[in-house]
Formats: sequence, C-alpha cells, structure tokens
Amino acid sequence: MRIGAHLDSADPLPAAVERKADVVQFFLTDPQGWVEPDPRPDAEAMRASEIDVYIHAPYRINVATLNNRIRIPSRKLLLSHATAAAGIGARGLIVHGGHVGKGEDVAVGFDNWRKTFTYAAKEGGFALPILIENTAGGDNACARTFDALARLWDAVGEFDAGFCLDTCHAHAGGEDLLGIVDRVKAITGRIDLVHANDSRDPFDSGRDRHDNLGHGTIDPDLIVAVVRAAGCPVVVETPGGVEGQAADIAYLRERLG
Repeated sequence: MRIGAHLDSADPLPAAVERKADVVQFFLTDPQGWVEPDPRPDAEAMRASEIDVYIHAPYRINVATLNNRIRIPSRKLLLSHATAAAGIGARGLIVHGGHVGKGEDVAVGFDNWRKTFTYAAKEGGFALPILIENTAGGDNACARTFDALARLWDAVGEFDAGFCLDTCHAHAGGEDLLGIVDRVKAITGRIDLVHANDSRDPFDSGRDRHDNLGHGTIDPDLIVAVVRAAGCPVVVETPGGVEGQAADIAYLRERLG
C-alpha cells in the first residue's frame, strides 16, 4: 500500500523522502487564491520519480455555487490545475465537493457539477482523474452527507468522476467510519485516495481540524480499518512537520502489516 503526506509545494520530493513517503500531495498555487499554475522547474523530476504525486485544487474553487462570479472562474481554474497537474505526472486532482448558499436549492449545485464536467469536455476534457472529496461542514454542502453524495453521483457518475475519502471530514460531518468504505463504494463505485486524518473535534461537529493519528477524537483502529478496506493510496494531512507526519506514516505501515 502506498502511503504519504500532504507537503509544502516548495520542494515536495525531498520532503517526501524525509518522511519515508511513497506518495506526495501538494498545492500548485496559493490554496486561498485564484492563481493559474506556473510551470514547475521540478516537473521532469516529478514525472521520473517513483513517488506518486497527487495535487490538491485550491480551496476557493466551488463549482457548485449559484454565484456566477465564483462558479465560472472555479470551472476554469479547476481545468487549468488539472492540465498543470497532468503535466507533472500527477495521478489525480483532489477538489472539495463545494456548496450552495443558505436558502438555495442544493439540487442546482449538483447540476452545476454536471455542467462542470460538460464544460471540461467541450474544452478537451480533464487531463487526469478529478477526485471529489467529502467535506466536514455546511448544511448546503454537496458532499458532506452520503445522502447528498448519492445525489451528486447521480449527476457526475457518467463522467467517470473519482472519489477521495477523508476520515476527519467524514467523522466531523456526521458519517460513521464503521463500514464507511462499503457505503461509499455503493454510491460511487470506487475510492481512489484516502486522506487518513484524525479529528480534533467530536463526531458531527462540522469542524475541519485535523490531528495526528491516535491524538484526536477518532478511534485509530477505525482509521486503520478504513485504509485497509479502501485498498488505495493514502495521504496523511496531519500536523507536526517531518516528525509528526513520519510517525503517522510509520503507524499506518506497522498496523497494516
């Protein structure tokens, strides 16, 4: 099983080696900005590396929203990040499920997701798998509850959308981790990546605050069970720098045998 960490974008390959990681995930730009990705000087090294690369899309992207001033730039930015990620040999682009505004019809958000894939297809298609990630909070979110996730997949399933399961987000979002892999696969048919994170906050808190494995409010046995059942690459998005993330990676490897 391939296990790694979310790292700073400055020099992720050496940072992955420090953590004994098989997988690296990072942002191509400021995660809170609307910036187009620039070519990376380490692109050739990324493509040649034995370390698997995943890219996380900026947090600002929200293709579900009814606000045209956010939705339309979000579609364009998602496409540009997918193209740039494919250019460095990334295996997938992770993007949050997004949400609609208070009092707005979330069904429109699901349809906006469908339109995002339709838009991309007209522009030549996404150059790598788009992995939609479950989120922790929001009453109008498109991928917090699995009832919403099922409606989202009704809209995007035909486009071969991928899925990223975040354990902290599921726990904080009110979804029990026991048996969660089977429940997700019954909806999406797949799990492409697991974000193995503990949670600082209690079940159904709606708060997205990650913690190191065994240090938060989630039973670590449940996180290990999710990783084992999913059988796909794993990324820890946990604090503590080299020491903290290396410990989390080693913990998973030891428990998974």
